[in-house]
Amino acid sequence: MDAESLFALASRPGDTAAVVAELRDRAEITDALYRFALGQDLTDPDLFASAFTVDAELDFRPAAARWGGEPPVMRGRDTIVGTILALFAGRVNTTHQVTNVRIGIEGDTARATALVEAQHVLVDAPGTHALLKNPYTVDLARDGGRWLIRRMHIDNTWLTGDPLAIFGA
Repeated sequence: MDAESLFALASRPGDTAAVVAELRDRAEITDALYRFALGQDLTDPDLFASAFTVDAELDFRPAAARWGGEPPVMRGRDTIVGTILALFAGRVNTTHQVTNVRIGIEGDTARATALVEAQHVLVDAPGTHALLKNPYTVDLARDGGRWLIRRMHIDNTWLTGDPLAIFGA
């Protein structure tokens, strides 16, 4: 939580319910990012899908441009889940670490930024990998008590390894 948000919460000491609600929202927003990451790492389509709205959009083009890739913007939860899990199924093991989450909430929408380190290793050639450090910008929508990713924009700060072996051109 950033200093401004902590100050805002501290300035409402008598409004315990509002403070608890904001902290819960922040935890649920972060959890949406964790469901996105762990759903891929465990190859769990239900967990992965639980991170997204039905009409979600995932834009990996800025990250892929770093190695000459030109993927389309993925639109729709089923397309995102099916495309990403099929790309890796039985071929690539992944691990994702989500850090430095910053969150701004406005009513039933939110914007989060995070750094995600994503390691991708070929199952049949473990010496072939791609390690990516990606800044994420994520727009979310409240869905009852949970938050879901509506739009995810993935950029890349640095990488090592061979992303073409993992993702193709």
